Amino acid sequence: MNRANLVIHARTSIERGSKSFARASKLFARQTRERAWLLYFWCRACDDLADGQDHGHGMSAIANPEKTIAAMRMMTARAHGGEQTGNPPFDAFGVVAQECGIPKKLADDMIDGFALDARGWRPESEDDLLQYCYHVAGAVGCMMAIVMGVSARDHELLDRACDLGLAFQLANIARDVAEDAQAGRCYLPQSWLAEAGIDPQYILDPDRREALVMLVNRLCDLAGEYEASARVGAAKLPFRSRWAVLAAAGIYGDIAREITKSDGASLDHRVYTSKGKKLSWIVKALGQAVINSARRDRHGLWTRARAV
Repeated sequence: MNRANLVIHARTSIERGSKSFARASKLFARQTRERAWLLYFWCRACDDLADGQDHGHGMSAIANPEKTIAAMRMMTARAHGGEQTGNPPFDAFGVVAQECGIPKKLADDMIDGFALDARGWRPESEDDLLQYCYHVAGAVGCMMAIVMGVSARDHELLDRACDLGLAFQLANIARDVAEDAQAGRCYLPQSWLAEAGIDPQYILDPDRREALVMLVNRLCDLAGEYEASARVGAAKLPFRSRWAVLAAAGIYGDIAREITKSDGASLDHRVYTSKGKKLSWIVKALGQAVINSARRDRHGLWTRARAV
């Protein structure tokens, strides 16, 4: 496929896979928007391959996860090197990687997160949790920042972009605690579960529901800290990119805020934010982008330099 066709497929993918990101991406300038779609197309395809899903829905067991991860690495490496793979999402990544100079290490870091899932990994500590979030989302935040024109050598700004990825993933984990448990997964740190007196093999025990709700809210609070930090980095982006990032932060941040307000109901049904609230964040983010006054240091926050 040529670039124009890849962009069309990428747009379809983001509109199916994430209405929130699709809506926020329309605020980018055209070239940045297309590149963001191309990057998303590859990220979404990798995630679906790793989890046996279709655009994030219908998780199923993978017969040979190690082989799947190896194939993912191979096609990503070929695409990054400028080769045609014949697989549209990977070719899309090749296009955006070549155009923007995305370091291969960031792509490898993301795939490392899927490899953790493939071997049934579970976090022992909060630090482990944040490292996992870096691999599957923080690295994506860094790549997206480079798509927006941030230098791969601007480590301070990439740290802020990573923070937004961490915030998104923490909100995802909080939203999907019950669904993950039913699929045999748990991203709540073992140390948290031990403190709360929750059996790691039976986290949905009705007798420990109140304790579990407290841990879910703890995830949401953590997501809020990284969202606030990411907003500072957005201040250094070009206006339209700043607007898009602030809108995405607000829209996705509302997931964590709605979970907290649900008082445990998020364990019974998936939390969504309404179309009206998404639109209101686009308006609100416009004002924030114009004022552009976010200030906050990163003292005490996890940093991607600790990733292994």
